[in-house]
Amino acid sequence: MKKVRPVIFSVFASAILAAATLAAPATLHNAASDVQQGQSAQQLQSVSGTIASVDSNSFTLTVTSAPTPKAQSFAQDSTPKTMTFKTDKNTTVDGTLKANSQADVTYRQDDSGNNIAVSVRVTPAQ
Repeated sequence: MKKVRPVIFSVFASAILAAATLAAPATLHNAASDVQQGQSAQQLQSVSGTIASVDSNSFTLTVTSAPTPKAQSFAQDSTPKTMTFKTDKNTTVDGTLKANSQADVTYRQDDSGNNIAVSVRVTPAQ
């Protein structure tokens, strides 16, 4: 009888372990969804200013407001500064990127520290 008790305990413990393993949700690893989640997790920022110059895959904005996280108000800064934004196939542009036009830019920073424009709303110069 003394040898039976450890066997029963082992069977009981194994059954509990098996039940716990089967009850845990199965997860599949999907690298593509990890990339999308990483991009959406990056904090978007927005600025407004005057377009100083436009190139084929980038533009420069003279900004009088400090960059702030999206959905917060702009922090006013007394000294204008210049920011360069890269555009890619995912950038949406409402209007035409043209020097001396006003623009509201929502952007993110990539791993290299480049500002990547996510969306741009251009108001023509008056």
